[in-house]
Amino acid sequence: MRHLRYAVAAAVLAVAVGVPIDAHADVEWVPPLGARWQYQLQGDVDANVCTKPPGSRTCVRPEVYDFDLYRPDGVTLNTLGVDRVHAADARAVCYVSAGSYENWRPDKNTFPAAVLGKSNGWPGEKWLDIRAQSTLLPIIDARVARCVDAGFDAIEFDNVDGYSNNTGFPLTAAHQLSYNRALADLAHARGLAVGLKNDVEQAATLRSSFDFAINEQCGQYQECGVYDAWTAHGQAVLEIEYGTALKRFCPAAIAGGRSAIKKTMSLKAKPWTPCA
Repeated sequence: MRHLRYAVAAAVLAVAVGVPIDAHADVEWVPPLGARWQYQLQGDVDANVCTKPPGSRTCVRPEVYDFDLYRPDGVTLNTLGVDRVHAADARAVCYVSAGSYENWRPDKNTFPAAVLGKSNGWPGEKWLDIRAQSTLLPIIDARVARCVDAGFDAIEFDNVDGYSNNTGFPLTAAHQLSYNRALADLAHARGLAVGLKNDVEQAATLRSSFDFAINEQCGQYQECGVYDAWTAHGQAVLEIEYGTALKRFCPAAIAGGRSAIKKTMSLKAKPWTPCA
């Protein structure tokens, strides 16, 4: 019943404000507009987080949790996290990097050396040559299948804006569009909603291929306007800010229909502060 409740809630909200919904029929659940969310990539998932938003006397909890496919040991599927989130009557989004190689993942040896580029700035990570779709997509599809096996409700693919970075490969915007659309197709083929992570420059073009969006620091960099079309079409936008004061980004986020939170870049369970 939870699947139906969230789907109906999103539809009712969109109809109420007079906007269309771009839905993928093969997807069972998508994050609804206005859902409070939590982003936790470090440690075992804490599904008991509760805090008071600015100006509120009521302690609120996340309705959507975004966390890693694996537990902190790096090899065990995060079914524990999914079970905890579902027990809290919330939904789970599976974090997977689709544009970078990570040297601690259990499938690291499936990436040929030829597709590994420059460091993306994080220890142990390298950009991938996304032009090699015939090599990369089966690897990523296996990860999507593991998200399904673990019980996740949706997926986010990270590092999907390599073309705008110094990857070591001559990537173009066209390469990125093709790869990102292929990623969305992988998720939909397995019944998962899929979120577009960042890639602000292509967000407008990719909106119809994805079900929701995740953005880091669009408030800080004054890039949130690109997501107005997403919320206008009933698609949730999950925003996270790190170094900006709540009073500086929350009013605009609330007005724009974005689900915004403030976190530290360590992305542990706490602190977690939603705008509303």
